[in-house]
Amino acid sequence: MNVNWGTLLPIIIYFVLMYFIGVYAMRIVAHQSRKKGGGGEAYLEEYMTGGRGTGGFVLAMTLVATYLSAGSFIGGPGTAYTHGLAWVFLAMAQIPTGYYTLMVLGKKFAIVSRKINAQSISDFLRARYESDAVLIVASLSIIFFLTAAMAAQLIGAARLLEGSTGLDYRTALIFFALTVVVHTAIGGFRGVVLNDTLQGVVMTIATIALFFMVVNRGGGIANIVQELKATNVGMITPFGVQEGFMTIPYVTSFWVLVGFAVIGLPSVAQRAMSYKDAKSLHSGILYGTIVSLILLLGMHLVGAFGITQVSGIESGDLVVPTLATSLFSPVMAGIILSGPLAAVMSTMDSQLLVVVASIVNDLLANYIKPDLKKEPNKLRTLTIAVCFVVGVVITVLAFNPPDLMVWLNLFATAGQLSTFMWPTILGLYWKKANAAGALSGMIAGIGSYLIFNYFLPRPLDLHPIVPALVLSLVAFIVVSKVTKGPSEKIIQTFWGL
Repeated sequence: MNVNWGTLLPIIIYFVLMYFIGVYAMRIVAHQSRKKGGGGEAYLEEYMTGGRGTGGFVLAMTLVATYLSAGSFIGGPGTAYTHGLAWVFLAMAQIPTGYYTLMVLGKKFAIVSRKINAQSISDFLRARYESDAVLIVASLSIIFFLTAAMAAQLIGAARLLEGSTGLDYRTALIFFALTVVVHTAIGGFRGVVLNDTLQGVVMTIATIALFFMVVNRGGGIANIVQELKATNVGMITPFGVQEGFMTIPYVTSFWVLVGFAVIGLPSVAQRAMSYKDAKSLHSGILYGTIVSLILLLGMHLVGAFGITQVSGIESGDLVVPTLATSLFSPVMAGIILSGPLAAVMSTMDSQLLVVVASIVNDLLANYIKPDLKKEPNKLRTLTIAVCFVVGVVITVLAFNPPDLMVWLNLFATAGQLSTFMWPTILGLYWKKANAAGALSGMIAGIGSYLIFNYFLPRPLDLHPIVPALVLSLVAFIVVSKVTKGPSEKIIQTFWGL
């Protein structure tokens, strides 16, 4: 193992900073929970939502950093390296992520979550539908699909470290996983948000620097495009290099998966619970959209343009670290690569927090040990322990990665959307939505997505998420209409009528 210490040392320093932020956040969590009485409920509110005091810029950074992940900074550019500018066009559907999430959920979600003291999407579902079955299905779905999603993040980070520093894959995997798990376990939501803010800034600077260096080395965008055309004309068309892959129905349905439907992701939706006021909400929408544009367009173009400057790599996922180490000095490469690593870390820590909340808050505290919330010290210890156990599980799962991690990431994303999109949106805006409808919609969504994904991966030339969401919506509405509506208590709580 020939380690490039010049590149690795800046990354280590960056990771150490993450630990310090986690410790700082841990002290704030402890102080704020004591001010609120020191009970388990106060601790969970601080640990899971940061006391709901997120400002506009921080909201934008944490929202963008949470959604834009290894898929956007490693897997996405790697796939653009393989399929050309067509994949760049496909990826642009993610730009309005912050806009969609905060506009659709926005004020109502924040107001309701405060009213019912919801710390997570599962808390919201419990209060809205008053159903143990809905909560259990939601929690199990979170654990299953987010575990797959976090494994994808780890794979992306380990490949980046492997390709840029010379660490072997499994050493890089353990190094990165330990950093994420420790700072998440001790700092909670507040630590994650503080890290996300720093990581969002680092991601933006790294993306701009890498993009301009790639364009400069390639002799300008016009010259690079001509080289792409000479390599394979499919690299510069909307249809890609693989015939029949980028069809209009598939591209349209893909925009559903990575565009509008992201409001159904639990880790993203949780951000809409945490902002401080309406001004913060509006600022978050503006900043989030601008930063998403810079990061997504910049990194995917880097991947597509990379075909003219990098060859012979065993996986497209290695194009970003290969470009960084060839364009910059070792130390500068380490600083630049902190951007993609920050993207992975900021997504994974948010997902880890949601999984821990599902296990501890939704399952253990509700069904196995109901008195747990009355014992803050035991709750704190258990939360940290569960965080480490989940970290070990996802590390083991990531030991044998697929060729392109973007597909594992998209599988996990679609699975979450098929579970949570309609129960969240209809639960907020449709008074007749009830527990039976929500449960039917969740089961129909998860079941149909898994069936399509494994047995008919492009039904009617669409991505499986589209028929899964349609069937989930139909099941939700039909069952809600033929069964008893929600109680007067729920109507009063959510609509005040």
